[in-house]
Amino acid sequence: MTNPIDPILLSFPESFETERLLIRAPLWGEGASLNEAIGESLNELKPWMPFAKIMPTLDESEKFTREARLAFLKRDHLHMRIFNKNTGAFIGCSGLHQINWETRNFEIGYWIRSTCAGNGYMTEAVNGITDFAIHTLEANRIEIRCSGRNTKSAAVAERAGFTLDGILRSNCRGQDGELHDSKVYAKVRGAEF
Repeated sequence: MTNPIDPILLSFPESFETERLLIRAPLWGEGASLNEAIGESLNELKPWMPFAKIMPTLDESEKFTREARLAFLKRDHLHMRIFNKNTGAFIGCSGLHQINWETRNFEIGYWIRSTCAGNGYMTEAVNGITDFAIHTLEANRIEIRCSGRNTKSAAVAERAGFTLDGILRSNCRGQDGELHDSKVYAKVRGAEF
């Protein structure tokens, strides 16, 4: 049995591109663009995202950006920012969470700013991040989890070709205080890739 490599020793790119998008690790100083997108999208994010209960301050958004950058470098959490490759406009956030480097299992999370929704950007980003996880990070399993009530998030998972593994009934408390089911979608090496 070999010892697993310490994740901080893993070298991989901090950015990659899809047809229309630049997807990359956060950089210090990007808190303002994050804050603007959250403010624009607060009503749509509030039912699903804990960070959207109240509007963060500019300093809170910058602090989150810097902490996300450090977590990316430590390989604890691979938060990623999504930009329109042609215009440079900030579109939303995604990334790989709940990382298990020993088994190479990852979970993709995502949100998009309201003015960019409905253009297929998030499906394209999820496909790009999935490809990055498979080919660069040697993923064995990639999951997407969402509230059973979040039909838009579930639709992204389905459009990206993830298989519904199951529904965990009443397993999490939603932002509304009620118990929600969780849908668990996955792609698994040997089955879907």
